[in-house]
Amino acid sequence: MAMRLVQIAMDARDDSVVGGFWAEALGWSVDSEGPDVTNVVPVGLVYPDPAALYIDVVAVPEHKTVKNRVHIDLATTSATHQADLVARLRALGATPVDVGQGDVPWTVLADPEGNEFCVLEPRPVYQDTGPIAAVVVDCVGPRVMARFWGEAMDWTLHEVTDDHAVLRSAKGVGPYLEFLRTPGVKTVKNRVHLDLRPYPGDDQAAEVARLRALGATDIDLGQGDVPWTVLADPEGNEFCVLTPR
Repeated sequence: MAMRLVQIAMDARDDSVVGGFWAEALGWSVDSEGPDVTNVVPVGLVYPDPAALYIDVVAVPEHKTVKNRVHIDLATTSATHQADLVARLRALGATPVDVGQGDVPWTVLADPEGNEFCVLEPRPVYQDTGPIAAVVVDCVGPRVMARFWGEAMDWTLHEVTDDHAVLRSAKGVGPYLEFLRTPGVKTVKNRVHLDLRPYPGDDQAAEVARLRALGATDIDLGQGDVPWTVLADPEGNEFCVLTPR
C-alpha cells in the first residue's frame, strides 16, 4: 500500500486573497468546495493528477508569526523568464524577503500574507515540472524524512544525503518534494502542509495505521469530526490523510 501526494494546504487569514494571488502566479483558476476555502486548480487537469499539486487555501484566525518551514519553489526557463516572473509577482502583491539567503541566483519573495517562496533561476532538472518546481521542507534530518515520506507515498527517492533529500512521483511528472537540512526546529503549527490521498478501493484507516507504524503520530488541531485524519511526521510536520478517491 502507498498513497499519493495530491495537494498543498495553506492557512490564510483571507483565503480569497491568498488563493487569488496563487492562481494568478501559477496561471491557474480558482474554485471553492465551501465557505472559507479557496481551491487553486491547474487548468486542463482532472483531480487528482500527478502532474500537479493542487493548492487548498483555508481560512484560519491566526496570523503568521514565524518563517514557514514548508515553502514553494517556482520554476523558470530562462533568465528573462525569471526576471519577468519576479516583476509580475511583485505587481500582484508579492514582496521581497530576507531569510538569510545571502547572494544567491534565486529570488525570495513572500505572498500577500507573508508566506515565503522562491523564484528559481533556470535549472534543467525543473524544466518539465510545470510552474511549481518543488515543495521544500526545512528539517533536521533529511535521511529520516526521506525514509518516512518515501514509505508513506508511492514516490521515488531520487537523492538523499545528510543535507538534502529529493522525491518525485513515480510517474516522473509534476513537482519534486525536497527536504533541506536547516538550523532550528519546528516551534508552531505549520501554515503550509501536505495532503495525502489513498487510491480508490484502498482503506483509509489501514493507511493511517501503516503511517503510525512508520513513525507518524496523531495530532489534534481542533479539527473536530472530519472525514480526514490529521497526523504529524517524525519532525512534527502536520499532514492530512484524505478519503480514497
